[in-house]
Amino acid sequence: MYNRRAEIEKLKKRIDMNRLPVHVGIIMDGNGRWAKKRLLPRLAGHREGMERVKEIVEVSSNLGIKYLTLYAFSTENWKRPKEEIDGLMKLLVYYLITELDTLIKNNVKIHILGDITELPDRPRIEVENAVERTKNNNHMTLNIALNYGGRDEIVKGIKDIVNDVKLGNIEVDDIDEKTISNYLYTRFQPDPDLLIRPSGELRLSNFMLYQIAYTEFWFSNTYWPDFREEHFYRAIIDYQKRDRRYGGI
Repeated sequence: MYNRRAEIEKLKKRIDMNRLPVHVGIIMDGNGRWAKKRLLPRLAGHREGMERVKEIVEVSSNLGIKYLTLYAFSTENWKRPKEEIDGLMKLLVYYLITELDTLIKNNVKIHILGDITELPDRPRIEVENAVERTKNNNHMTLNIALNYGGRDEIVKGIKDIVNDVKLGNIEVDDIDEKTISNYLYTRFQPDPDLLIRPSGELRLSNFMLYQIAYTEFWFSNTYWPDFREEHFYRAIIDYQKRDRRYGGI
């Protein structure tokens, strides 16, 4: 008989705590297909996916991951049916209201990647409140990518750089890779060491295109609503087996 708890403990013992990825990104994918497979509405998949968010945030914090980035809502997701978008926004509000005290207790800082000015009023207000109330926390940073697109992020960064050049704040000859990094939503954060994508898809979907130049990828056929603690540990174990040469020998 399968003992899930015993399996989890075995996996945890295999993790080298001295070689943890500092920054982990996750493209949370497969909610709709998970629901369809069970003859449920798509929103049921998103609800179950939210449970995985709670679990993986807690696991990451307990493990000692310093930065966790979750791709929650892309700039392309506005193309989805209004009913689904409204449901996703309600789930976001529910998560922030019910989990905020726990995040504060666990010293987790919420940081947003994306333009939240386009969100409906209620979720935007809750997001701003969560960012404000957690701004001084420093155990782990939880990046939530909302109305986020990697290309949009780069375009916005370029426009901000051009504006600062016009204002005389920086010189054109001083612009380098670090300069560009400091004009992205992840400014002053390390680039992701590990990018996880569940659901069987093998693409980036416009996620952190500048930051992932040397990120290690880990793909899984498991839909996000079924992605549990043990899957997260397996991703980290696999990551720790890799030789990261950054273009060297």
